[in-house]
Amino acid sequence: MKESILKKQASHSALRLPAIILILSVLSVLTVSFLLRYGTQKKFQTLTWDLFREQLSQNTIDLHFTLAHPENYGITDYEVTLPCYSARKEEAQRLYLENLLDTLHSLQPKHLNEDDRLLLELLTHSLESSLTFSRFAYYEEPLSPSGGMHTQLPILLSEYTFRSLQDVEDYLALLEQTDEYFTSLLEYEKEKKQSGLLMAASSLDKTIDQCDTIVTKEDIVSGRHFLQTSFLHRLQELSRLIPISSKEMETYQERHNHILKNILIPAYQALADGLYLLRDEDIPLQGLGAYPEGADFYRQLLISRVGSYHSPEEIKDMYIRQMNRDYEAITKILRENPQVANALLRREYQQLPLTDTKKMLDDLRSRMETDFPSYLFSGEKEPTVILKDLDENLSDFCAPAFYYTVPLDDCDTNVIYINNPAVFPSLELYTTLAHEAFPGHLYQTVFHNRYQDRTKANPVQALLWYGGYLEGWALYVEFIAYDYAADMLMQEHRLADALCVELEKHNRSMQLCLYSLLDYMIHYENATPGELIPCLEPFGVTDMESIRAIYQYLIEDPCNYPLYYLGYLEICNLKEDAVAKWEKGYTDYRFHSFLLEQGPADFATLQKLLD
Repeated sequence: MKESILKKQASHSALRLPAIILILSVLSVLTVSFLLRYGTQKKFQTLTWDLFREQLSQNTIDLHFTLAHPENYGITDYEVTLPCYSARKEEAQRLYLENLLDTLHSLQPKHLNEDDRLLLELLTHSLESSLTFSRFAYYEEPLSPSGGMHTQLPILLSEYTFRSLQDVEDYLALLEQTDEYFTSLLEYEKEKKQSGLLMAASSLDKTIDQCDTIVTKEDIVSGRHFLQTSFLHRLQELSRLIPISSKEMETYQERHNHILKNILIPAYQALADGLYLLRDEDIPLQGLGAYPEGADFYRQLLISRVGSYHSPEEIKDMYIRQMNRDYEAITKILRENPQVANALLRREYQQLPLTDTKKMLDDLRSRMETDFPSYLFSGEKEPTVILKDLDENLSDFCAPAFYYTVPLDDCDTNVIYINNPAVFPSLELYTTLAHEAFPGHLYQTVFHNRYQDRTKANPVQALLWYGGYLEGWALYVEFIAYDYAADMLMQEHRLADALCVELEKHNRSMQLCLYSLLDYMIHYENATPGELIPCLEPFGVTDMESIRAIYQYLIEDPCNYPLYYLGYLEICNLKEDAVAKWEKGYTDYRFHSFLLEQGPADFATLQKLLD
């Protein structure tokens, strides 16, 4: 009996030994796996946080508009800098991108958590795109008459929020650097000319005229320039938060006026004079497609600015298909409702029951509740919306409206500029507010910032810009607002007017599609003004003067219309795929939640996430 017990114990011991070895082996593998995962995870987190702090510390305007409280992100010591161009800096930037990409490529995604894997992919795509972009050294146009830095910089400075006296000092230091900044841009334009890529004289004349208009000695001396009025307003707002004596207020204003008179005005004059000396009547007015690498650069614009990885030829097909859909929708409405033709001529449909902007915003917020997730997480308060009229000095060469993106860590106060609101019919004002506010840019930005904060997301994603996603979203919800407006008119028993709004939506879609198609033809296929005639004639544009004006407008800002319209079409494609994949589980609310939580991103990544 004892022997058999000993045998059993020996047998049990013999069975346990391989199990212990197996357990130790598994533990060893798990330990190695954990160390690899932990090491990779830690390395990636350190790398991205360092990148975030480093990039923002090198550009004070980016820092200020990205973070309200940079000290909370470890940024406490930075040099106030308005980054200036130099060929040497560009070369150093290329080497930096190459080294950073080598580091990212050395990381194994399988050792990262799901969020960081996505961020690694987005960051890699973005840096690869930037590196490719750097090959086309002189194809960009920072002084385009359509939204160049000479028009953007003063608007940015006028919205430079004062949260502390340090912000005031930073603002004044930036203003003092405008002469160096414009000198560097002028140097870039000289190099562009040497490379045969300077803009045509007719476009250059517009930029020169804008330089003479944006900042004038008369406005500065009289004290009515928008930089002066906004500076005083921001100082007064700051004085409500911290004590500022009347003497300090006076001193700040004197310093500000001194900089405007002695630095800013001469800077604009020097820029205008320098551009005039570069002016060359022999430079032809032509699109990117006319230049050796122009078509390749345009393809890269579609990737970098829009985030679309479809080939240009596929994109052209997307435009044509959508134009046919809108045309068929218009003809169907007119065929089934012939009485609508008279209503269109009366144009009463453009006047909605709502005319007050506050009531319009309230209406939009109310109507979107069913199909869009709330941005009020954990009891956050409703964000404030401030509508401002654009200064008349800027009205001729700025968009009809635009929203200023709020910092990651402070989205309670939001500003929307309206360019000459008096000329807006109420339908256009309503859909514009949808584009800029709810459910457009303001809503998407506030949702993203609060969602990122709630999920403790890595802030480095704020450095990545996805214009096609952002503008595509805003246009997508603008078209939804046309449906809201039609419903509003139906509730008022204005059936014909509601159908007119539906027609207006499809007509706007066709116009934006047309301009995107023309943009493609000019910058990828090298179309001439004469070759645009067959596309424009069906829309009633037949005189060559108008056609040349359209041609020049599209030349001066390549890929601007696709930024909006191609972004919109990419979102529509994602929506069609979601309907097909989710079947009965599909709702607009679920799709919008997916877009808002996963974006901003390029559309190839969003498609992958949807799949």
